[in-house]
Amino acid sequence: MRTSALAVMCAPLVLLTGCPQEDAAAPGNVPVQATAPTITPPTSGDAATTCQPTQSTEQSVDSSAHAFKVQQLINSAEAAYRSGVDNYRAGRLDAARLDFDSAVDLMLTSGMNLKTDPQLADEFDHLLNAVNSLEMAALKQGNGFSPKIEEAPLDTAEDLTFPADPELTAKLKAELQISSDLPLVINDQVAGYIGYFANSPSFHAHMLRSMERAGKYKTMILKALADEGVPQDLIYLAVAESGFQPQVLNAKSGAGGMWQFMPTGAYGLARNGYFDERFDPEKSSIAYAKYMKTLYNQFGDWYLAMAAYDWGPGNVQRAVQRTGYADFWELYRRNSLPKETRDYVPKILAAVIMAKNPEKYGLDKMVPDAPVVSDTVTVDYAIDLRLVADVTDSSLTEIVALNPSLLRMTTPHDTSFDLHIPVGTHDVFTERLKEIPEDKRSSWRFHVVRPGETLDGIATTLHAHASDIVAANGVALNDGLDTGDELVIPVTTAAAGTRPQRYAMRRGDTLVTVADRFGVSVEDLRRWNHLSSKAVHPGASLAVVEPVKLAPGTHVHGRGTRRRSSVNTASTSVHQGSAHPASTHKNSKSATSSASGKAISKKSSSEAALGSATKMKKKATR
Repeated sequence: MRTSALAVMCAPLVLLTGCPQEDAAAPGNVPVQATAPTITPPTSGDAATTCQPTQSTEQSVDSSAHAFKVQQLINSAEAAYRSGVDNYRAGRLDAARLDFDSAVDLMLTSGMNLKTDPQLADEFDHLLNAVNSLEMAALKQGNGFSPKIEEAPLDTAEDLTFPADPELTAKLKAELQISSDLPLVINDQVAGYIGYFANSPSFHAHMLRSMERAGKYKTMILKALADEGVPQDLIYLAVAESGFQPQVLNAKSGAGGMWQFMPTGAYGLARNGYFDERFDPEKSSIAYAKYMKTLYNQFGDWYLAMAAYDWGPGNVQRAVQRTGYADFWELYRRNSLPKETRDYVPKILAAVIMAKNPEKYGLDKMVPDAPVVSDTVTVDYAIDLRLVADVTDSSLTEIVALNPSLLRMTTPHDTSFDLHIPVGTHDVFTERLKEIPEDKRSSWRFHVVRPGETLDGIATTLHAHASDIVAANGVALNDGLDTGDELVIPVTTAAAGTRPQRYAMRRGDTLVTVADRFGVSVEDLRRWNHLSSKAVHPGASLAVVEPVKLAPGTHVHGRGTRRRSSVNTASTSVHQGSAHPASTHKNSKSATSSASGKAISKKSSSEAALGSATKMKKKATR
């Protein structure tokens, strides 16, 4: 049935030259052919009708102009999609994702109504279907189109059993500091995991790196826990869940983020085609604290709350009712819990105890990562992250790192988003953006003139036209540029979205010629591609823009969403109630959220925007 549906979907395809089939999920198997729609010759009756002048000349011209614009848009999106397929085949999933995002964004930001134009609506649907199929195939093999995430430390200790060792248990009780606002106990189960972890070099490396990463978010997480009256030491649950990595995604279940929330739970976290707040460290930590407090209020016991976090509150409630014991260790002894949940709580307790005894376990020499701090601006319009980097004098990588919940290189155009920018840049961000029309912030750029730069050179580097830069900034072509002058750079949507992400070296190419071709420096090419020398062989693929790591996610349809389920009642199901799946529901499917299928409002013309822009040639403000 599914194969037939895909075949029907690909038949009228004009836009996508690589529509995936059921057996083409794996990279390297993407088909390259497409079937153009059959053109049926008009009947005699149709011919007679077309001979009658039913349209005025003006209407005919308007219709032709619209058809031309539609075809141009389709061609641009097709080019971006083909580039994505090429990168996908080559295993460059991060570059493929940027290309696919570009193809989708070209249509969303075109100013055309994708809902009312049948051809565009059909092509947009096919585009989403094709990209989603490819990404789901990639998810089956790893982490989708996102870079590989380091395995969480406690995931390395699966399916372990420990014989009772009273001597070890007594020794640990005597030696270890276990004072905590979270009830801590050292019994045979906890002692077994402490003994295993302490003698595992791989676990020690994972634990050490997790504790280092925790420095980025520790202050923020502890505040969220304190605000809800949740024990501070429950911060270490993130050691098990993610190793304090905010973009972890479980490919089997769809659980994601630092706290591994399922996409269907009512945790107060928004998820759409542009961002997924499960990957926002602050918002997801607040949701985690609130959820743990809710579970504690339900069970009156932190161990049962932790078990419910893993298995789901409905399942734990039924186990309590079935046995008559509201005690985790009693449920453990009676085998009333699945193995993963039985092991989950002892693992967490072992990690907490080890973290509170760093000298004993070689964790005292680690240097925590610096805390992540930022200014926050709430935007309700689409703005490209490259423009955000421009106006804040920062790098694209820095902006992306501050906004790990973003699924694309732009914020949504019809939903507010809390955009994080470098500390101290709030005022300059606001001031510089005043000169750029709101409907152009998804494509235009901003530039502070550097020593030796020319107008033509800037236009070439940023894929713009010198004449447009002149018009937007109220300067003359023969005006000289001074170092520090600030310029608004008008860039068309197509030019902004289809810039290649990678380049295949050809015979005769050098890093110097490639850097010159793409307007970057040789040092940038070496840093982005981890090159130790200047020698690069023909055929080698180089990143020619700075690689970024967006949140993992899939493109989804805007034809409806699955209703969120409550997590506060005892009858909550396994798939919907637990923050992440336990062993009994590893294959639960994540619900899809509504994509950005809404047509955007009609934008003002480029000429009007250029005419209304005020003079921008002035000295840099920071």
